[in-house]
Amino acid sequence: MLAFIRGRGLLHPGEMVVVAVSGGPDSLCLLHLLHRLCGELGIGLHAAHLDHMLRGAEAEADARFVEHICQGLGVPLTVERRDVPAHRQRHRLSVEEAARQLRYRFLGGVARDVGAGRVAVGHTEDDQVETVLMNLVRGAGARGLRGMAPVAFWPGPEPETNLLLVRPLLAASHRETEAYCGWLRLNPRQDSSNLHPGPLRNRIRGRLLPLLQGMNPRVWEALLRTAQALTCDTDFLEGVVGRAWPGVVTGSGGGLSLDLMRLRQLHPALQRHLLLRAVGEVIGREDVAMVHVEGVLRLLDKPGSHRLTLPRGLTVTTLGEHAWLGRGEAPCPMPPLEREYSLQVPGGSRPPGWRVTATILNPGGVAAPGFGDDFSTDLVAYMDYEAAGTELTVRPRRPGDRFRPLGL
Repeated sequence: MLAFIRGRGLLHPGEMVVVAVSGGPDSLCLLHLLHRLCGELGIGLHAAHLDHMLRGAEAEADARFVEHICQGLGVPLTVERRDVPAHRQRHRLSVEEAARQLRYRFLGGVARDVGAGRVAVGHTEDDQVETVLMNLVRGAGARGLRGMAPVAFWPGPEPETNLLLVRPLLAASHRETEAYCGWLRLNPRQDSSNLHPGPLRNRIRGRLLPLLQGMNPRVWEALLRTAQALTCDTDFLEGVVGRAWPGVVTGSGGGLSLDLMRLRQLHPALQRHLLLRAVGEVIGREDVAMVHVEGVLRLLDKPGSHRLTLPRGLTVTTLGEHAWLGRGEAPCPMPPLEREYSLQVPGGSRPPGWRVTATILNPGGVAAPGFGDDFSTDLVAYMDYEAAGTELTVRPRRPGDRFRPLGL
């Protein structure tokens, strides 16, 4: 593990590191190894344990067990409880997603309180294989199939609770962590929820992987090689995306604006990777499903304005040559009107922030709706002169207004 930590630059001398400890063999092995190596690495340790309020007395026993282990090692510990069932119901999440959100928020808070720059978690290569298969089943692209990175950024609800996750055991197997705990004569806790057939990860572990191993006894190694190869490929593509990003994307993680004309000029592979990064920044997740990206791509060649709502609260709104990605309603890109203004017909008018030009055309010189380049322009409107007349106004929207474009 020491070579892996140094080779990947996971930890640095002088840092305080929070170690997430559930009491299972993986996290227990991680805590003991980091404790043995903390002098050589020059780091300080602070353990953190969260009761998700899902397993009653069993979870309380886990907390007591972790407290006993940390006392024996002389490692300070923070233990808290978070109501995952209530959070799940309030936000309509799966149990797994609700637990993950609260767990990482808790770890981010502990890191902030103790002045830690990084949080170490006990993910092993078993978790890596399961993650690759989970992302494949969910329809992830190359970025999802590379699995988990040794170092990953996890945005918190507030900037001060952002996490830098490190995974020192990612090159070790679960069998090895169990053997290490056995060698130390430890008795790790076993989470009974890992045996429940409901969660996708448990079904992959208990059903899919044994089936695949029946077809290829070395499927484990094949999946890890695939993840490593895709990591190399996506690292290269993301470097290219990083150079294209400033010319296509503006804004921060809460809401991003995309220049669609410049996006279309990119190779389709770069379009997808750029959108994966954009969606990931908005929803605060690395494991972005391709359904998000495909949803945005479907809008690229559609003229006019469109709005699409995707999973995890993501909204995509297009207006002409720009698209907005964010949560909730897109900000209006046009200058707001505070009151009603009369328009000069024919002639020019200048409401605040606008310039409106009205021209009277001969009926024979206007194409039918749906034909001709003029009708694909968002900021041009055609009206029947006899029906509309010359007394036209512009004003902000009022409650009860309805608008039906010609032909719809």
